[in-house]
Amino acid sequence: MLTQSSSFPEVDLHCHTTSSDGLFTPRGLIQEASKLGLKAVGITDHDTISGWGEGLKAGEEYGVEILRGIELNTEWQGLEVHILGYEPDPESGQFQEKLQELREARIRRMLKILGRLHDLKIEITVEEIKAIALGESVGRPHVAQALMQRGYVKTIKEAFDSYIGIGALAYIPRLKLTPEEGIKLIRTAGGVAVLAHPGVHQLRNQISSWVKVGLQGIEVSHSEHTPEDERDYSIIAEQFHLIKTGGSDFHGEERKPEVKLGGWGVSYEVVKQIRQLAISQKGKANLLPMEF
Repeated sequence: MLTQSSSFPEVDLHCHTTSSDGLFTPRGLIQEASKLGLKAVGITDHDTISGWGEGLKAGEEYGVEILRGIELNTEWQGLEVHILGYEPDPESGQFQEKLQELREARIRRMLKILGRLHDLKIEITVEEIKAIALGESVGRPHVAQALMQRGYVKTIKEAFDSYIGIGALAYIPRLKLTPEEGIKLIRTAGGVAVLAHPGVHQLRNQISSWVKVGLQGIEVSHSEHTPEDERDYSIIAEQFHLIKTGGSDFHGEERKPEVKLGGWGVSYEVVKQIRQLAISQKGKANLLPMEF
């Protein structure tokens, strides 16, 4: 059961749009944030920054500040570890090339999943997925949506549990990026690297090793964190002098029914901390080693 933050936050720094697997366009997301009185939101789509432009224009119109972000899916010892990157340089060639590689790998994975589903007598076409995935980053949630529309499952959760989740009948592993690689990719582009929702897989003991390769923040407030998680990861963040970020991981009602925009987050002070850190390390990014 989700436990909503006890105090309404000023900013929600973990939001997805139609550029990846969210249901709101960047403009629609900002409109909703404005209605809620949020001062800022982080647009953190998977493997793409294509929502930034529309989001920034809408932010100017509605008076909502945009923190430009991205979410990278990485893997550590069989567990998904998500790394958020804030304010990376969009002109970084190495950054853009790697994102393109990740998006192409997503498409190949999706085609293999559709092949597995075909073997199970479940017919989902590429055209159906394209109609659902309005952005350039295709993911399993789009396949799950297609399974729902065809009546094979009733919920997104059932789609993952029965067909496309880890260990399920049509599961295909993703292109494996390690947390270290994800952190270095963000840092090399001048961005601020943050560990997303560590309480989901209880990653307490691994954080120190990621700090050594450049981790700069921990997402303390999150829709899947318990009060105990928030307390523990807040202490860890203080121990390693990391920025304490937070966000709902908003996708939209149909994708994540209990996750409301602005239901989790932090004060506006955190936005200032992230921006100051990003500015301070500009020009130093290229000094970091980058190996894939």
